[in-house]
Amino acid sequence: METSKHAGNQKMNQPKVLIYTSQNCPYCTWSKKLLDKKQASYQEIRIDQDQTAMKELQERTKRTSVPQIFIGDRHIGGYDDMVELDQDGALDKLLSGKAA
Repeated sequence: METSKHAGNQKMNQPKVLIYTSQNCPYCTWSKKLLDKKQASYQEIRIDQDQTAMKELQERTKRTSVPQIFIGDRHIGGYDDMVELDQDGALDKLLSGKAA
């Protein structure tokens, strides 16, 4: 199942943000809260509701854990990886499309 958050607010240069999640995952909730705080539009794919999405996640990342976050074509990893990028000041650049 796919849902979008802030879909109408996506800025022109902002890369697409995709997050694979499941219902009972606190790290997924924290990831979405961080993206909401950054006012980033994102598409959420719930792997617990869609077996095809689970297979897609495994093929794309070679991982089975959630969340798995993509900003544009770049695989960020999970919540801890995104927080580290935020602490380093790189997350805002990625979300704005200004990262190299």
